[in-house]
Amino acid sequence: MRFKRIFVMVLDSLGVGEAQDAGNYGDTGANTLGHINEKCHLFIPNLAKIGFLNTVHMDDNKEVEAYYTIARPNNAGKDSLSGHYEMMGITSNIPFKTFNDHGFPIELIDQIEKVTGRRVIGNKRSNNNDIIAELGERQLNYGSLIVYTSADSDLQIAAHEDIISAEQLYSYCEKVRELTKREDFLVARVIARPFTGSPGKFKLNHAGRKDYPMKPPKKTVLDELVEESYNVIGIGKINDIFDGQGINKVLKSNSNKEAINKFMNIMDKKFTGVCLVNLGDFDSLYGHQRDVEGYAKAIEELDVEIPLILNKLEINDLLIITADHGNDPTFKGFDHTRENVPLILYSRNFKDPKRLPTQPTLACIGATIAENFELEPPEIGTSILDELE
Repeated sequence: MRFKRIFVMVLDSLGVGEAQDAGNYGDTGANTLGHINEKCHLFIPNLAKIGFLNTVHMDDNKEVEAYYTIARPNNAGKDSLSGHYEMMGITSNIPFKTFNDHGFPIELIDQIEKVTGRRVIGNKRSNNNDIIAELGERQLNYGSLIVYTSADSDLQIAAHEDIISAEQLYSYCEKVRELTKREDFLVARVIARPFTGSPGKFKLNHAGRKDYPMKPPKKTVLDELVEESYNVIGIGKINDIFDGQGINKVLKSNSNKEAINKFMNIMDKKFTGVCLVNLGDFDSLYGHQRDVEGYAKAIEELDVEIPLILNKLEINDLLIITADHGNDPTFKGFDHTRENVPLILYSRNFKDPKRLPTQPTLACIGATIAENFELEPPEIGTSILDELE
């Protein structure tokens, strides 16, 4: 074992330029980080020191303090589950569906109404607060289900707790999860969204949110770590993405700031294994909303935390910073974009950090973790552990 602890920070949706197959997804020209930087002239000196901006053009940085490169996506689809699955060494050839343009098919809506015994309202793309403000009073009056999508591969169901208890809502979501396992309805996650309050003052119960993701199709590197009695800590939506598989400590968070704070708290603990954090605000609050300035501000807020994070690393720790897909806020529509992702590797004992060759798959991350902890290599991906000097 070379590194006792490996920390993986996933900057959800922060891609760095169109993937080789971007044309197949209608995403030619997408570049999340590049276009945000062009529009807002990012001030991120700490991220720049570790090669983050160099991943856009893969240019040389002689003064860089970390290894840096990009990794190309291979799994079908451009959603968080596909990206995280690939990152941890498994192939997924069936892309998850999005229903942003016209809502969910009437056939699915009919089936939801049949299995729940309740009418469906909404059935469109929206953010959580807007749709509850719009339809919350109607839901209260008629006991219907607010069904919507966030522009991600998800089907969300919201209901007021005075009309439909959280437990009842969860049972409905379990039934809908079964319906959406069909390939033509296949969303990555069904999400229960209980809310409270009165008209004009409705409020989501974030603690009551419950996700119903698809299970990983095969064992991941995280499963192998748990089987060998290593710690695997998931912060943010990591546990939901893997449906609890391969995670033996879960810390929930409702924002990037909360996730980063919990991440740094874990860095103060003594353990052997892996800690993964997903910073989801980049995607949900800014990418999908096409909020370029908000996205830029969130990147700059992360930059302020980078020195604190690096200072908490011990001599035998490795920090990996990457992303799972793109979501260019300057691009058309509201969907993810098919992009390469940054790959930054930092350790206090590196002697010659530099640019690394482009990696053909995100699975190099899982393969590197597996080799470090002397596990069986995953089905895809090649370790780059020996290149880190």
